[in-house]
Amino acid sequence: MMIKSKPLHPFFFWWGALFVGVFLKARFNKIKVKEIDIKPGHSYILMCNHFSFLDGFLAYYLSNRLFRKKNGMRKLYIMSVKKQMEKNWWLRYIGSFSIEPGKRSIDESFTYAAEVLSEPGNLLLFYPQAKLESNHIRHIHFEDGLNQIIPQIKGDCQLVWSSNIIEYFESTKPSLYYNLLDCGTNKDYNFELLKQKVNLHHRAAIEENFRFTKEPST
Repeated sequence: MMIKSKPLHPFFFWWGALFVGVFLKARFNKIKVKEIDIKPGHSYILMCNHFSFLDGFLAYYLSNRLFRKKNGMRKLYIMSVKKQMEKNWWLRYIGSFSIEPGKRSIDESFTYAAEVLSEPGNLLLFYPQAKLESNHIRHIHFEDGLNQIIPQIKGDCQLVWSSNIIEYFESTKPSLYYNLLDCGTNKDYNFELLKQKVNLHHRAAIEENFRFTKEPST
């Protein structure tokens, strides 16, 4: 059976975002966000590369800065593996709901995600890779979850991708770079085109943020 979420009230989300902001600003040398236009009156899917324990904190900071402050985001939802939610009961109370890959309840989780996204102002944090991979990888693999969720959404939903990259360079503390991409809406959704756009964007973000010598084509 799926575990449903109890997302934070906007007041408590604000306090949580304040804490996360202080934590990240103390941990990182600098935080840079390449912002995009957010469509009003929509729900939102925020997709990010999944590479560390800090991913939830990084997405929380971005959700507050880009969606809540400027565009009136109401509630944050997070799709989390059920085993993690059973180990960490508190995840339910910050917006997490469960998914069990390979189990029959997975369809219930996708339907629930679509119901959440049918309400304007709601944001779903979604990691399409469905597993942890280094932020140095050059290709983002997408599992099929989006194809199950998006056709069920009623109303308007904007899809946003962020390539989150961490590097040190000249500082003893790392710097954090959010490289955002507007991926359109559920009305013009095309899975294959989305994957191509995200991977071209991710490669460009790597080339801009890593400062490596240009690699020969193979």
